[in-house]
Amino acid sequence: MIRSSTAPYGVTLLRVSLGILFLAHVGLKIFVFTIPGFVGYFASLGLPAIMAYATIALELLGGIALILGIYAPWVAIPLALEMLGTIVMVHGHNGWLFTNKGGGWEYPAFWAVSLVVLSLLGDGALALRPVGKRTT
Repeated sequence: MIRSSTAPYGVTLLRVSLGILFLAHVGLKIFVFTIPGFVGYFASLGLPAIMAYATIALELLGGIALILGIYAPWVAIPLALEMLGTIVMVHGHNGWLFTNKGGGWEYPAFWAVSLVVLSLLGDGALALRPVGKRTT
């Protein structure tokens, strides 16, 4: 049974947590790996540089949108697709556990599922999306 009185706040906790994770993730790319380093990594995977920049933009803008609750169900979908892409392109061949060398696929898979769940649930409470257009 879903508690209708607290469910919107649970969705908000999920939404904000996912947004913070994306900001931390993109921060790692920008401040630790550096943008040129990340672009070089994408090149080593055979991906064009524009995809590296698009990934950074998606994670930065998507993370902010999730935290603020701006069209969160719609923002969650491309972020989930990105996580699935990391499984295919990066983490899938490293095995199940994310503690494996190069990171396994368990964490991006859980992240993708969490984003799909958020997409199905809606914006939650305390979202900046106009009240008349909320999906919850």
